[in-house]
Order: sequence, then structure tokens, then C-alpha cells
Amino acid sequence: MKRKIIRIDREVCNGCGQCLPNCPEGALQLIDGKARLVSDLFCDGLGACIGTCPLGAIHVEEREAEPYDERRVMANIAPQGANVIQAHLEHLAAHNETAYLEQARQFLHEQGVPLPETKREEGEKYHGCPGSQTQDRRGQEPARSAAVPASATTRPSELRTWPVQLQLLNPQASFFDNADLLIAADCVPFAHASFHEDFVTGRIPIIFCPKLDHAGEQYLEKLAAILTLHPVRSLHVVHMEVPCCSGTTALVAQALARSGKDIPVHDYTISIQGKLLAVK
Repeated sequence: MKRKIIRIDREVCNGCGQCLPNCPEGALQLIDGKARLVSDLFCDGLGACIGTCPLGAIHVEEREAEPYDERRVMANIAPQGANVIQAHLEHLAAHNETAYLEQARQFLHEQGVPLPETKREEGEKYHGCPGSQTQDRRGQEPARSAAVPASATTRPSELRTWPVQLQLLNPQASFFDNADLLIAADCVPFAHASFHEDFVTGRIPIIFCPKLDHAGEQYLEKLAAILTLHPVRSLHVVHMEVPCCSGTTALVAQALARSGKDIPVHDYTISIQGKLLAVK
């Protein structure tokens, strides 16, 4: 499967080792004076090690790799002691990876290892691109802007997960489990005035442009991976009436076929004036 994973530029890396403590999963080691990714299975692709490299030798790329395996990671981490275990659990908590966090805790319970508390401080620096940092705010109250007076016409955002752009999403993000996915062409929110109320509420949004984003096969692989790896309940595809936007529906159909899943699909067409024209 294709997924996000670390790449180390060997020509740039000087072997300082500053990245290693930020990878409690054990995916990085110093070998022959260079930092190396030693196991795809141990790398979650979230990029916690990136910001600690003084030379910028570490990057996140998307390539064919074995799926990340939390239980094998824990088998590698547990013998290293409480501090390493805690660092790993805090890493998962910082990225809102609740499913992996539960798997890690279950592994520790089965092995009779005491469960340390995660003590991630609020505002702790996130190493990596802030636009790629996974956030899951489902169950929280909608955020209102303090700059705009509350009124009957001021609605709070219904967005509960981040990121939303398909290019930035991690196919293994736990918020895809049992989700109703909203897959929208990126012009739709600008055209349809009540986009949040009508489409975002209670769904996990994914957006892209089928015409201008030159990542067709990459998008297909990623969307198919999301559908394959998670028990998705439904797909809600929203696109504009213009012909090129039909590529949104086509990509979803291809990804669904590749996943081999039978998931209900609801297709919505929005006019350039912002009206809902058709529902299938």
C-alpha cells in the first residue's frame, strides 16, 4: 500500500543522532555514521523526528510501504523501559491517534506492564508541517470566532477533524473508523452557502480538485487505502455542475472498486449559483 513514511537524505545527514530520541518507536537507528529508517513497520509517517534534524535531512514522502503495526512497535518499545513507553504514548496522544493508543494500552495490559500516564503539555511544539498535524475534535463544542459578534446568522464551524485536503491526510488516521465520509470538490464550499450545515455535520471531510490537482493515481491509491483500512459507513460525494468536476465522482468510484468494499454512495451536484441540483 502507499502511505506516508520517513525519507532520510543520506547526503545531507551528518549522523548527529538528534532525531533518534524523537522516534521511540525504534524506526530510526544510526548505522555507518548515518541515520537510517530500519523498518517500515515501525514508522507511522507522522514526522515527529523532522523538526529535530538541524540539517533538514528528514522528509515525509508517500511511497509503497508495509502498513504500520502498533503491536509490533509495542513489542519493540516495551523492553526499553517506562520512559520510552511514555514517550511513545504521548506521541500517539499528541496526534490524536486514539485507535493506536488503545492498541498500545491493550498490549501493555496483556504483558502485565504498568501503564504510565501521558503528560503532553498543552501547546507542546509539533515537529513537522502544521498543516499535516492530525486533529480530532469530535465530541467538542463548535468553535466560535471572538472577532465576529454572535448572531442568528453566525454559525459555528462543524469541522471536527484535520487535515481535510486529500494530499495531506494520513490513510491510517483513526477518525476514519466507522466514519461517514464527505468527499467534496474544493470549489463546493465557496458556492454552497450552507455547506457546513448541509454536508459537514457529523461527517469526516476530504477535499481535492479533480482538474487542477495533478495527483490522480496518488489520490486514487490514498482514497482506496482509506476505504480498505477502515470500516467506512457511507460516502457522500459533492461536486459542482461543471463537467470537469465529475472527476470527483469518478475517482471515488475507482477507489471503491479497488477497495472491494460495498459502501453506500450518495452523490450531490451543486450549481455555480450554489443550489443543490441533484441527489443520487
